[in-house]
Amino acid sequence: MANFKDHFSSQAAAYAQYRPRYPEALFAYLAEVAPGRERAWDCATGNGQAALNLARHFAHVVATDASAAQIENATAHPCVVYRVAPAEDCGLDEKAFDLVTVAQALHWLDFNAFYREVRRVLRPGGLLAVWTYEHLRVAQAVDDLVRRYAEGIVGPCWPPERRYVDDGYRTLPFPFEELETPGFELEKTWDLNELLGYLRTWSASQRYRVQHGTDPVALVEQELHTIWGAAEEKRIIRWPLHLRVGRPPAGPSNA
Repeated sequence: MANFKDHFSSQAAAYAQYRPRYPEALFAYLAEVAPGRERAWDCATGNGQAALNLARHFAHVVATDASAAQIENATAHPCVVYRVAPAEDCGLDEKAFDLVTVAQALHWLDFNAFYREVRRVLRPGGLLAVWTYEHLRVAQAVDDLVRRYAEGIVGPCWPPERRYVDDGYRTLPFPFEELETPGFELEKTWDLNELLGYLRTWSASQRYRVQHGTDPVALVEQELHTIWGAAEEKRIIRWPLHLRVGRPPAGPSNA
């Protein structure tokens, strides 16, 4: 795991609490297009959020993450087996999986090494599905302030891989035969404190705290409070989701 880029172990518990949930329709779609519903591998599972949704559609789910802290904060499920393992050397059986998923994490991986593992573990016709989501959308004033926070205050603290998220994974290398996919979005109903908790889980927020010794969210908290109103007021928050799904091309590379 020498090349593991660990941006989240230090706030694994907060990550489990404040990250938005993926829509059920996404997993119903993936189950529909997969060649079978026997086994799925959720790679870089984090707290197991996607794995739990996959378990509603697949008989067996293996969820791996290189971070032991993330796995410790994952929610147990009778159909999900959690393992600490790097994406690029997962130790799973060959040609055993109908579907491989990576939720909001592919940009952290070694693409070439991970894609070799995907081709190794997928059964014939199996699919790889990866996705990321954009900045949140609440109301224009809130959206503008969050974007200013992301690009200005903590902007220099984002790892370089973040550019793939900002591009909606469109520029990310993806050497698979792609399917056309429908559109999806994440949705949560949060109060202000939950939104602030989410901002603090960002890898750039954590880097800023380490570099400067202060909480960067505090720099926008009062302004956000003014825009939001009563902190306990609930608002609907949405994140547009970008999905890429494909199968390995036929040929020696899939042998």
